[in-house]
Amino acid sequence: MSPFQQQLARYMERELPHLDELRALAHGLWSSGAYLVIGGYADDTVINSIAEQTLAGREKAGGIPAIPTAEWYSRLEKEKHRLTSEWISLVSEGEIYEEYYTSFVIRRDDLAAARWHKALAVTNFEAP
Repeated sequence: MSPFQQQLARYMERELPHLDELRALAHGLWSSGAYLVIGGYADDTVINSIAEQTLAGREKAGGIPAIPTAEWYSRLEKEKHRLTSEWISLVSEGEIYEEYYTSFVIRRDDLAAARWHKALAVTNFEAP
């Protein structure tokens, strides 16, 4: 590990009293050798998925069909930009599988208020 990674590991051991249990849980869920990334920004695929669902839900509620037009893609880009600063990653599964990976994300205000029930699991599926 790099010096920074070693420093981060020491910090996590000090600040996460149940780190061994978290590691055991992660290994039990992903014992295939997959790795996890704890924290950080939600990646583009996750933000894109949330933005598409949010925008499609708004249009459906307003009676407007979510037809992929140039205007729809423009609104999608604006929505993605807005959501990038709103959602953060709790944990992401490393992309070792070609078919899928999962990220657990939460809004910043929900994280600050410890509203864990508001976290989302977003799985990205890719056709092989």
